[in-house]
Amino acid sequence: MSEFFKNKTIWITGASSGIGLALAKEISSQDCTLILSSRREKSLKAAEELCHENARILLQILDLEDTENHQKIVSEVLEKVGAVDLLIHNGGISQRALAKDTDFSVDKKLMAVNYLGTVSLTKAILPFMLKNGGGHFGVVTSLTGIIPSPYRSGYAASKHALHGFFDSLRAELEDNGISVTLLAPGFVKTQVSINALGPNGEAIGVMDHAQANGISAEQCAKKIIQALKQRKREVYIGRESYAAYVKRYFPSLFARLIKKAKVR
Repeated sequence: MSEFFKNKTIWITGASSGIGLALAKEISSQDCTLILSSRREKSLKAAEELCHENARILLQILDLEDTENHQKIVSEVLEKVGAVDLLIHNGGISQRALAKDTDFSVDKKLMAVNYLGTVSLTKAILPFMLKNGGGHFGVVTSLTGIIPSPYRSGYAASKHALHGFFDSLRAELEDNGISVTLLAPGFVKTQVSINALGPNGEAIGVMDHAQANGISAEQCAKKIIQALKQRKREVYIGRESYAAYVKRYFPSLFARLIKKAKVR
């Protein structure tokens, strides 16, 4: 995996399952310090057990929606590890409901967790990265942050917002040593659709057909790591990546195709 991670400190949010867990397992074999975060301590401890036996790991409970505590959490983490070289923003929730049926509280929840929580954590740690001469943000968004998709209006909005914020942050601070890699996966076979919010905020509890036939979390993690090592600015991951180019170059065709696409 080269020397990219050697002696670095990497913080992964949403690390207890899916893509985040796959990243933790893959990176834990390297000579680095890992900070693993999610909302539940039990899930984090289970994730730690799946990592490399000699890995240096710090478990940190983190609720992205609880933005008032993010500065405190960052300060506590930095007291223990000194600095964070790479923060991989992977935490978030999805949605499976038509816009016309979705209660506004669900839209607020999606933005609070996926967008505002991520921005809050970024702003909490950014001054320390700048003081240390730089840092790297890996932001796991979604192809839905590039292209629209039925049943995901609020989710798509939150992921589009991440692209807007981090593209702007890169433009402002890349010359000051701040790297941003936007990582947009298509369908990945994880629990994301099972945990996705329905019309009234309930978890739908069903695995999408499209999700079930997606690439594995391990395949996705390898692509993410490759993009991070190369300090790519933006990458599309998965079999559906072509759709981003269809939308860009053939928008009318894409508009017709997306209405018929099997996205559930």
